[in-house]
Amino acid sequence: MYLYNSATHKKEEFKTHTPGHVEMYTCGPTVYHFAHIGNLRSYIMEDVLEKYLRYAGYSVNRVMNITDVGHLTSDADQGEDKMLKGARREHKTVMEIAQYYTDAFFEDCRKLNIKRPDVVQPATGLIDDYIRIITRLLDTGYAYVAGGNVYFDTSKLERYYIFNDHNEEDLAVGVREGVEEDTNKRNRNDFVLWFTKSKFEDQALKWDSPWGVGYPGWHIECSGISMKYNGEYLDLHCGGIDNAFPHHTNEIAQSESYLGHPWCPQWCHVAHLNTEGGKMSKSKGEFLTVSLLEQKGYDPLAYRFFCLQSHYRKSLVFTWENLDNAVAAYNKLLSKIAALTPGKGDVDPAALEELKARFTKAMDNDLNTSMAVTVLYDVLKARTTDATKLAAIADFDQVLSLNLLSAAKTKRYPLARLRRMALAAYLQLPPAPAQVPYIRVLAATAVGRAHLRRLRDSGAPVLTKPADVSSLGADAAALFALEGRCTDLYVLARPDLAQSAPGQDYRTTPVMI
Repeated sequence: MYLYNSATHKKEEFKTHTPGHVEMYTCGPTVYHFAHIGNLRSYIMEDVLEKYLRYAGYSVNRVMNITDVGHLTSDADQGEDKMLKGARREHKTVMEIAQYYTDAFFEDCRKLNIKRPDVVQPATGLIDDYIRIITRLLDTGYAYVAGGNVYFDTSKLERYYIFNDHNEEDLAVGVREGVEEDTNKRNRNDFVLWFTKSKFEDQALKWDSPWGVGYPGWHIECSGISMKYNGEYLDLHCGGIDNAFPHHTNEIAQSESYLGHPWCPQWCHVAHLNTEGGKMSKSKGEFLTVSLLEQKGYDPLAYRFFCLQSHYRKSLVFTWENLDNAVAAYNKLLSKIAALTPGKGDVDPAALEELKARFTKAMDNDLNTSMAVTVLYDVLKARTTDATKLAAIADFDQVLSLNLLSAAKTKRYPLARLRRMALAAYLQLPPAPAQVPYIRVLAATAVGRAHLRRLRDSGAPVLTKPADVSSLGADAAALFALEGRCTDLYVLARPDLAQSAPGQDYRTTPVMI
């Protein structure tokens, strides 16, 4: 398996510290508002990556943080505290806001078939761990106290910029003009590990520390959470590309300085979801959520399919037209799967393995989900049994998580048909005949009468007057009588038709137009 490594800027064979096992960390949401679909693109692709690793035979321990404290509007220790902003907006406590939007986030994940990580840790739950890490960094000279805050000293590093191949726009995410320079910093790139003095004098969440009452900086939480639950050696770190700098850069700096050895060799970053106006973001007022998609009639899994059609390292442009195209393609795919007959033929092991090899070839090549989707169509066109095709689709869907077989069932058995089948079972009605037992004419034109003459020649009884019923065989006569009773029940349920005599439709000659 080969993955692009953002730290080395090339595709590399994926290797782990412990053979057969992956320690994986993914940056979680800041729970001050709903996640928009741009945020969720990253989580969809990380979900696919985790599931493919398991599919490939790895055991995986995936850890995710929940940022419920101290996350600033800027990604550079500047701006406005997002959690406090959310609490003020909704007149709730910070922890009430955090819990509400954490639940909302995982509900969105459920709708998108995103697996919950093995460990989910709110940042507020490990304050003592952050203090221990910061204390060692101070003791070893990698941190300093200035103006009441604790800062990491980036001048102590041989190399600070790790992900320096990202474009300027990516690196500048969160930077705000007009923000005052932090004069406490020794170096421009230094970042806060612990706040005791800041512009937020009314910060809601504060804790005692050796440096005074305060709260942790944003970056320290991910290092602390990862080292607690993933151990000292992390195999794979994922997140959106906007986290590469400064967040992930600062994680590497503080983690490796604390541990004294390399920390995480493999970094995976998902590109932005853009609108026609650029990167989707809450600050721009572009707030497309999963709930909004549902309100507009879109299946959340159609959005997942939309994301899988593009490579995770390529920016994806969202428009309603593009989403509609994805919906049409997803529904067409389901219809083709629905046309397959379960149990038709035996599974051909050789054919199945050949199809699985195509799928793994696509996924092993830097998680090429768009090619993996193409393999689905190859399965449908393959010269093999329906049973083999359905087995292959079920196998791939362990990774793609598009509910392909269950969703196809709704195409194969639409609701109206299921209702008819249930009613027939309840009323103990006989199964529908394989052949049309008769044709009952209600009305006809001159052209229709010409067709009727030809139909009589075909052998199917054509009923144009009550006396024609006597020509029916036993099964056809029984169906005719059942139809009459059904009509009578319908008339009883319709007061506006109550004047109709029972079975009148069946004793009336056709209307000739």
